[in-house]
Amino acid sequence: MSDFFLIDKENVRLDNLLVERLPQFTRSHIKQMIEQGNVLLNGKQVKAGAKGKIGDRVDYTIEEVQPLDAKAENVDFEIVYEDSDLIVVNKPQGLVVHPCSSTKEGTLVNGLLYKIKDLSGINGVLRPGIVHRLDKNTSGLMLVAKNDMAHISLAQQIKDKTCKRKYLALVQGHLKNSEGRIETYIERDKKDRKKMAVSENGKLAITNYKVIAHYDKYDLVEFALQTGRTHQIRVHCKSLGHTIVGDDIYGKAEKGLNGQLLHSYSIEFSHPRTNEIKRFEVALPKHFQDFLAKQKTTE
Repeated sequence: MSDFFLIDKENVRLDNLLVERLPQFTRSHIKQMIEQGNVLLNGKQVKAGAKGKIGDRVDYTIEEVQPLDAKAENVDFEIVYEDSDLIVVNKPQGLVVHPCSSTKEGTLVNGLLYKIKDLSGINGVLRPGIVHRLDKNTSGLMLVAKNDMAHISLAQQIKDKTCKRKYLALVQGHLKNSEGRIETYIERDKKDRKKMAVSENGKLAITNYKVIAHYDKYDLVEFALQTGRTHQIRVHCKSLGHTIVGDDIYGKAEKGLNGQLLHSYSIEFSHPRTNEIKRFEVALPKHFQDFLAKQKTTE
């Protein structure tokens, strides 16, 4: 479907105009439309941050949703909560969230298609229902939307920082301060595109932390996200000089572990339909608990 509108505001970014014009789509989807050339300003392809003048013409094309080519599979994961609008999932370590070029089957999305009849379509055919992600080797709670209304609401809560997400991680060494706030800018690592890095040219990333327990060689730390950048906690731990145990990308692999000891244990949000505050917590997974049990605690 193609349509157009004339700009009636001065000094407003193109992506912000489209977010207002097309409330059924997330900001990331709007950005993708612009990057793919499906949005033109006065007949020309521009960047998301471009600003037009009153009377300028914006043409946009909404591509038809293609049939989902991810197949339903019986994938093992726990559903902590479910109603007609959303699901709260406890994702195990090692499970990829959605199909990609390197992993086409056996993902959380494949499992959702097997267990759930309806999922929101805002994020496209390979990410149905996915409001936010967890890294493959990060375990814990995730929100999944069953319809577009719920998806828009939950995504907005994450953007507005009213959706509260807390993680537990075991980090190398002992932090200088028992609690604090990490505020940096993060962007894609220019030398290794699989990694993220602290950079003045990146996007703002804010993480609050509090040490929960001390061990001989490690600290158990609670992290509360205020922004949701890719690999944010892992990059921030590296910036402190205390990488997460088992993180073979930003730190070093640990014998007996299949990835970083990072677990999304708590999530709180307002229900999209009822506005009721929902809060869920899950225990540390067995591999995390087993590793801690082998460590000696200190004061």
